[in-house]
Amino acid sequence: MTKKTTQFKRLLHSEKLEFLMEAHNGLTAKLVEEAGFKGIWASGLTLSAAMGVRDSNEASWTQVLEVVELMSDASSIPILLDADTGYGNFNNVRRLVRKLEQRNIPAMCIEDKVFPKTNSFLNEKHQLLADAEEFAGKIKAAKDTQQDNDFCVVARIEGFILGMGLNEALDRAHAYCSAGADAILVHSKLSVADQILAFMSQWKEDRPVVIVPTTYYQTPAEVFDRAGVSIVIWANHLLRASTAAMQSVASIIYQTRSVSAIQERIVPVKEIFRLQNTAELEAAELRYLPARPPVMASSSKAELPAYPISGDSLIPLNSPPL
Repeated sequence: MTKKTTQFKRLLHSEKLEFLMEAHNGLTAKLVEEAGFKGIWASGLTLSAAMGVRDSNEASWTQVLEVVELMSDASSIPILLDADTGYGNFNNVRRLVRKLEQRNIPAMCIEDKVFPKTNSFLNEKHQLLADAEEFAGKIKAAKDTQQDNDFCVVARIEGFILGMGLNEALDRAHAYCSAGADAILVHSKLSVADQILAFMSQWKEDRPVVIVPTTYYQTPAEVFDRAGVSIVIWANHLLRASTAAMQSVASIIYQTRSVSAIQERIVPVKEIFRLQNTAELEAAELRYLPARPPVMASSSKAELPAYPISGDSLIPLNSPPL
């Protein structure tokens, strides 16, 4: 099988527009692959939400890594980790790259804001951009650390999120490419794709561009394709869909004190067993466990111990210590 690092690099440089779908645990990673997607976005927002914490680096990077490793084990397609700001300075980024390669995570995306990060769709007063030169140093550190030549570092530009103009976004993008970034992710929270399209019209580098149209979702994919975008990320939709479904089901069960009303809306238990690949374990048990005869129930009384127990051999409870 082709390495996941190579798979992801091919997606970046594909001749057609490619798509990544969000996942936040092993089950959703498998669902993304079964739906036909060629890659997974391990979203910082949805990973943290699934843990019940805020998207403000409240989940430690090691907690994130544990979940993403399970996602990688559950799927055969590459994962692009939303690694926030890199969880610290250049040294944290170096350690992160080593650990991602050990866990077969082929790519990471880091954003040019300060640690701890604030989600891009929250109050912009709390958003702070990192120094461009310092962030470029993180990219250099990551590229110097990686052992697999196909491991990818995607540099995410947050200038538009903070109300800065096109020139600032372009200047940062050029600086990050010079530092070794394999691709640029340009982020915008407008309801239209104007900022993205303006950026693409001025982008002359040979580095791929990735976008996240969470707010400008009404723009047809063909528009992005014509503009030269390489990858579109659907960044949080499985979490949002499952949250709506779970809220509805939980409410109905609570109100009716029964599960009968929702049986047609949920998958059978055997579908969960299929997704867990229970069949593989059953086959492995036949291969590796010794065959044992079935245990037969006995109707006879339990046998008494072979050694005698007499009153003379018992020590009274109130006896002095031996």
